[in-house]
Amino acid sequence: MSLTPSSMLDLGTKIPYFNLVNTIDNSFHDVNSIEGEKGTLIVFICNHCPYVIHIIDKMIEISKDYNKKGIKSVFISSNNIETHPQDGPIEMKKYAAEKDLSIPYLYDESQETALKFKAACTPDFYLFDSNQKLVYRGRFDDARPGNEKPITGSELRIALENLLNDKPPLENQMPSLGCNIKWKKGNEPKYL
Repeated sequence: MSLTPSSMLDLGTKIPYFNLVNTIDNSFHDVNSIEGEKGTLIVFICNHCPYVIHIIDKMIEISKDYNKKGIKSVFISSNNIETHPQDGPIEMKKYAAEKDLSIPYLYDESQETALKFKAACTPDFYLFDSNQKLVYRGRFDDARPGNEKPITGSELRIALENLLNDKPPLENQMPSLGCNIKWKKGNEPKYL
């Protein structure tokens, strides 16, 4: 496990196009089908990352809460399953069932979507407004495995509330930290 910060994609970036399979029901979702009326939250995660495991229940809770308010969420896994088979589509489907996940859990087999987002770690958060423009990329909160800080999602919640209340994006956005995305040979991004 290599502790990696998010790359902090430029605010205002338009949501990159993707069309990926939802491992829960084998349906395909593209940018337009997952778009929320008020905004869209895209989170790069994986099954095995201890940083994701540490906050996943609160992430799901927050995602469900804000879905009711018009901000849809999508989780994406982009890990190389040749080196990390526990992050493959069959295991993703099992994990989604264990967590009673109703949020689409998409599989980025080619890793093209992660590259378009300049994703670097799990978890990596991207919040887009109703015009598909990036308003937040950063951390969930400052809780980490072993640091005993409460898991609140406070920083992401502030960004979500700002979006709902037409307030400007947070000025001080801290990068997320987590396990590096497990890249296929030849896919290692130049932005890291």
